[in-house]
Amino acid sequence: MSRGQLRDRDAAVEEAPDGELDFRAIGRALWRNKARVLLPAGLVAALTLVAVSFVTPRYKSEARILYEGRENVFLRPEAEKAVDRDRAVDQEAITSQVQLVLSRELARQVAGRLKLNERPEFDPVLRGIGPARHLLILLGLAKDPLRMSPEERVFEAYYERLQAYQVDKSRVIAVEFQSSDPELAAQAANAIAEGYLELQQKAKQEQTRAASQFLAGEIETLRKKVAEAERKVEEYRAQSNLFVGANNSMLSTQQLGELSSQLALARSQQAEAEAKARLIRDMLRSGRPIEYGDIINSELIRRLNEQRIILRAQLAEQSSTLLEGHPRIKELRAQLADLEHQIRTEAERLARAFENDAGLARARVEQLGANLNDLKRQAASSNELDVQLRALEREAKAQRDLLESYLAKYREATARENLDTSPGDARIISRAIVSNTPHFPKKLPIVLIAVFATLFLSAGFVATGEMLTGSGYRAFATPVASPRGAEGEFRAEPTFGDEPPAADRPNAPEAPNAPATLDFGTPVGVAVERLRATPDARSRDIVVGAGPDVESAATSIVLARALAAGARVVLVDLAFAAPKLSALSSAPHAPGIADLVLGRASFGAVVTRDRGSRALIVGAGRAGDDAKRILASARLELALEALAQANDHVIIHGGALGEIPLDRLGALARRVIVAVPDGAEEEGRRAVEALRAAGFLPSAILTAPGRRVTEAAEAATAQAA
Repeated sequence: MSRGQLRDRDAAVEEAPDGELDFRAIGRALWRNKARVLLPAGLVAALTLVAVSFVTPRYKSEARILYEGRENVFLRPEAEKAVDRDRAVDQEAITSQVQLVLSRELARQVAGRLKLNERPEFDPVLRGIGPARHLLILLGLAKDPLRMSPEERVFEAYYERLQAYQVDKSRVIAVEFQSSDPELAAQAANAIAEGYLELQQKAKQEQTRAASQFLAGEIETLRKKVAEAERKVEEYRAQSNLFVGANNSMLSTQQLGELSSQLALARSQQAEAEAKARLIRDMLRSGRPIEYGDIINSELIRRLNEQRIILRAQLAEQSSTLLEGHPRIKELRAQLADLEHQIRTEAERLARAFENDAGLARARVEQLGANLNDLKRQAASSNELDVQLRALEREAKAQRDLLESYLAKYREATARENLDTSPGDARIISRAIVSNTPHFPKKLPIVLIAVFATLFLSAGFVATGEMLTGSGYRAFATPVASPRGAEGEFRAEPTFGDEPPAADRPNAPEAPNAPATLDFGTPVGVAVERLRATPDARSRDIVVGAGPDVESAATSIVLARALAAGARVVLVDLAFAAPKLSALSSAPHAPGIADLVLGRASFGAVVTRDRGSRALIVGAGRAGDDAKRILASARLELALEALAQANDHVIIHGGALGEIPLDRLGALARRVIVAVPDGAEEEGRRAVEALRAAGFLPSAILTAPGRRVTEAAEAATAQAA
């Protein structure tokens, strides 16, 4: 098969691109077609600039109103003064005030004050209807101003230029107005704000006037009702003999209270006198010294006690020199006995006096009790009359309180009505000023938006054309049909190194630019540079040894560490028979690719770091008896594809040639790299022939670096264990 026939067949097989987007190719296509991208953008920029130059500019001015929702404290009704004056205004209240700013009544007031109906900007009939407007009217795309009243035409233009809204998270209402005349824009915004305050003041004055008229009529009616109620109270009190004494209470009630107090006092005096008399009698009967307070305080008892003290002193003095039978001693003792008798006599007199006081108190208690019982009987008979009287008094008091409340409100309403202006619930905090900068159109932003939109669309058309032709995709390794009719065989695309000529491969398609001989002395460093220069980004390369004694693990490690100096590299160990890469990772005992495929671990758990470089390592894991099933699993292909999407290079350690079934090499990797020991040219040729017989071409034949790296890995493994 000639090289031309091979190219035709490859083109037929690869009609539908199956690779990733090649952004470099799309960029080159955009550069080649830059005229198709830039010329429309320039034309659109010129047309847009001309169009915006003919648009009549509009100027915008803004006034701001603070809605407080409360009045001056000195003008607030008395009933509302106790309410919290700083209460929050709800959102619905602010929204309602915004609608008041947009009301037709206010619009009519502002339009009349500024004479908007005399300006062609607000009444298009004044400047005439142009042909373009006539056409839009005929097509039904615009309103006919002649069928609208002058007020409707002014309102339509007015609301088109007015915008009122609440400033976020505040009680401030912003009023914006646009016009081709900057002075008119400022005047209209200020007129709307002032008119809004006038509407509020007018509404409050009307409410106050209506309240005054209502209260005046109600007060006259209430006065008559109060007079009638009080008259009924006095008539009933006179008929029932229910007179009122001090403290606005009934006379019978006051008398009951006074008699109860007097009775309690008399009982207390009786008990006190009886107790004193009983106490003195007990002392006299028992012969104890009479030391009661009232007796001691008696003048006679005090003198007798003094004489007794003097006699006892003399008796003591004489007893020291005289005997008991001496006349002087007997005389002194007789005098002492007489004094004691006088003291007891005085005590008995006091006891009889207390008993007499107790008798008087007892008689008074009896008399007061009888009087109290009489008053109780009288009060019981007048209870029903008193209940009716209290009901009449409550009715009169309720009418009187209502009258006083209405009188207070009437006085407040009259005072507020007589004021020239009533303060509103809002005030202007920012007046509109004349703007010298047009608000619309913004020429530069409009032109830039048009240019960027055109550039985006033009570039999109060019990129879409490249993708439809297949030039915008990166070519992947493609399945081809072998002469034996087997489906799914893989032809690794040669990207560097040497490959045998097509004539040396039985039943193999001729490769373009294939060298005549195989070079088995390619150093690893040269292979690394060629891998870096390959245009196939995010590649997957599998390294296999030419024989069981070839250190393909060392070759994989050297390749990965060299590439990691300037790219994102992940090294995956699929040599389940003799895994050696986990010992070089930062977590030697972490799960590996087998655990990920079998669902025992996640991506975050199996990816570790190389302790000797910036490369990532995914160990073999615990495959056990499932090694063949893992290598044939579609989940393994998905895992390798995911690693390729996240990294620039995926280096797969495949062990010795044959450990991974040859029919799975194409699904797991895009290039096959064969590691051959130095000087083992014949062993390398046998490996190449085995790959060629299976329908593969090796991408490179590398010289294995020896056992240095592998011995270090084995030592690290033993240390970790």
